[in-house]
Formats: sequence, C-alpha cells, structure tokens
Amino acid sequence: MSALKLVVTILQLLCGLAIIVAVLFQSGKSAGLSGAIGGVADSFLAKNKAKTLDAKLARATKWVGAVFLILTLILLIMG
Repeated sequence: MSALKLVVTILQLLCGLAIIVAVLFQSGKSAGLSGAIGGVADSFLAKNKAKTLDAKLARATKWVGAVFLILTLILLIMG
C-alpha cells in the first residue's frame, strides 16, 4: 500500500467519523413543525436560522460529505 493511498484512506476515515458526529448532534426536522402553526413567531426565528447550530451542522455535513465522496472516488481510481 503506497503512502498516498494510506493518507487518503485515513482522511476518508476521519471524514466518515465527522459525518457521523455532525448527524448525531443535529436535532430532528420534526422539531420545527410545532412552530409552523404559529406562523408569526416562526418568521422572527427564520431570520436567524442560518446562524443556528443546526444550520452550521447541516452545512458542515454537506461539505464533509462532498469531501468524503471525492476521497472515495480518488481511492477507486487509485485501485
């Protein structure tokens, strides 16, 4: 096993663990349904939705997932 393949494999393992941690720390999507009935109260919270921890975790999950996919393709090409 070449050194480059070992490094890519370790990076892929770390990305996989990061995805697992990020998904486990996110709250369920059904938690926001109770506020949908109120409507007015939800509009104030929607302005700062991008700054919440769940939004940051969702964004991190997407980016780390993309890196994981790229590393998987690299490992596939390396054989």
